[in-house]
Amino acid sequence: MKKKSSHRPEQVAETIRQVVAEALAQDVRDPRVGRVTITTVQVTGDLGHARISVVLGEGVDADRAMEGLASATGFLRGRVARALSTRIVPELEFTLDRGAEHAQRMNELFASLREEGSPLDGRTAD
Repeated sequence: MKKKSSHRPEQVAETIRQVVAEALAQDVRDPRVGRVTITTVQVTGDLGHARISVVLGEGVDADRAMEGLASATGFLRGRVARALSTRIVPELEFTLDRGAEHAQRMNELFASLREEGSPLDGRTAD
């Protein structure tokens, strides 16, 4: 018999996203953190680990921001523990979401190709 897939990791991920976002906005006073936006939270099936992907605001030093987030992990995990009704509280890991940077770079490349009159812009080379 097949085991039903559980939606619990997704539910836990959403709770973690809400709790951590609120704590970062209101309670974490570490100046290294700066403007941080949570893009995704992925929780393992056993609920033991959560990977939180973040995007940094303009001008925020990535190394310092990640150090600040690492420093606040214990505090944030405590907040998550109070919000969850699970026996296990996931370990939190912060990672930089480079998706926005990659998208910006691709847009720049496409713009430069259009300026050069590349066939990608719909014009045909005769």
